[in-house]
Amino acid sequence: MKLDIGCGAHKRPDYYGIDRVALPGVNWVSDLNGDLPFPDHSVESVAVCRMLPYVDDLAHTLSELYRISMDRAVLTVLCPYAHHFRHSSNPYLKHRFDEHTPRYLTARFMQPDDGPACPPLAPYDYLPPLPYDFRLLHMELFYEPAYSPPLYEPDELEMLKELQANVVDEILYRFVAVKSELGLEEWRQLCVQEHSEPHGVLQLRRRGQ
Repeated sequence: MKLDIGCGAHKRPDYYGIDRVALPGVNWVSDLNGDLPFPDHSVESVAVCRMLPYVDDLAHTLSELYRISMDRAVLTVLCPYAHHFRHSSNPYLKHRFDEHTPRYLTARFMQPDDGPACPPLAPYDYLPPLPYDFRLLHMELFYEPAYSPPLYEPDELEMLKELQANVVDEILYRFVAVKSELGLEEWRQLCVQEHSEPHGVLQLRRRGQ
């Protein structure tokens, strides 16, 4: 089974569509505040597009996504970037997402070779026992049109986003659900595999063209 969560009216073929609103193609209407009606280890691919920041209990929602995921299932997440006034002023966004976030979703973080780096958490690096293990495969930043490449070089963008807000609009993560030992070489191969992307991500890519 493959889940397209936050699909709106653009559910991908062969996916089970979940959204807050009963739009064409949506199979189940849910805000993810509760248990997911799927068996353990039954889902091979999950995309969550712009919904995680709204959930009441992020740890519970992530635990449910992990429970239903097969070992090595891929979780794609698109979220508003924390350091943007439009998002930080939104009273309905309960959780913030940026480059630090992936380190909080696993006790065995691994940094992919490509994409932005996830900065260390120290001195706030305490992690409680986690009921899930989502390891980062890929992370990507979507910039506001005024800053989109090739207007700026990568090192210029990195400096800009560190010095001011409203440079990055949204952030994309791709994780793997780990339920058995994951070796370094297998993880590296997973990092470079291509995956189907939800409509929201494709829209952002077209905007940057």
